[in-house]
Amino acid sequence: MVAAGETGRGSEGGGAAPGRSAADDGGTGSDGSGSGAGPGGVVRLDRGVWRALGDLGFFALRLPEAEGGVGLGLPEAVLVFEEAGRVLLPGPLVATHLAAGAVPGAATGETVVAAVDGGLVEWLAEADVVHGDATGAVPLRSLDPLTPLHRVAAGRRAPDPVAILLSAAEQLGTAVRVGELAAQHARAREQFGRPIGAFQAVAHLCAGILVRAETARAAVYAAAVTADPADIAAARLLADEAAVRGARDCLQVHGGMGFTWESEVHLHLKRAWVRTQRAGGVTESEEVLAAALASGTV
Repeated sequence: MVAAGETGRGSEGGGAAPGRSAADDGGTGSDGSGSGAGPGGVVRLDRGVWRALGDLGFFALRLPEAEGGVGLGLPEAVLVFEEAGRVLLPGPLVATHLAAGAVPGAATGETVVAAVDGGLVEWLAEADVVHGDATGAVPLRSLDPLTPLHRVAAGRRAPDPVAILLSAAEQLGTAVRVGELAAQHARAREQFGRPIGAFQAVAHLCAGILVRAETARAAVYAAAVTADPADIAAARLLADEAAVRGARDCLQVHGGMGFTWESEVHLHLKRAWVRTQRAGGVTESEEVLAAALASGTV
């Protein structure tokens, strides 16, 4: 990532939010939902989609019914975020979901909430409220064309285990989707008179994607039930691996087609890479899991 220009824009809850980057990293995913490129390649959040998510209860899923929420729990939220990852739904989903009930309008999708996460902030320029100090944030050219990023002075704060788990659920959705895409292409694409999936090398790639995705699914679902920090750390590590390696292997199955704008495969890989940087990166989760193993609590 390289730094791009910035302009000023006010925000609430922790510092001024710099303006949108003029870097030419705009565009939409193959599904075309949730965001798009405005003038000069600026990535904009579709407020209509955001409000629709609020109407569906996406952000208020875990709020009690007495507070206007849906009244469900973490396991149900994991299922919803898994589907969001599967369809490459853009926007600060985790931050806004966690802010529901605490920030007016977050639960209904009227307010977009971003959060400072280590040294990065996603969707800062589109946020109405920013959790954390984003003063002096510098826009970056994001690897993912649908996740604009800003860099801020890194502040050490303990990551929220629920945020980690919901990001892992998004990674699981990516892992599942790239498995579907790889299998579909392996069945349809023919070389030497037969589908490429008949060749052992391709079949092994598809099988590896499936095994990693199902292993991550078991870990993510279990962590959603226990809500134990060590279980969440393990789930995050497995989900990150399943998403990144799965997307890379899916690209291998597709060949050069996977890098074209007509394909969503490369977008899944780019989004998975960006998600691995959340909540202190994999190192933070490795340390949590290692400490739990050393203490004998897992």
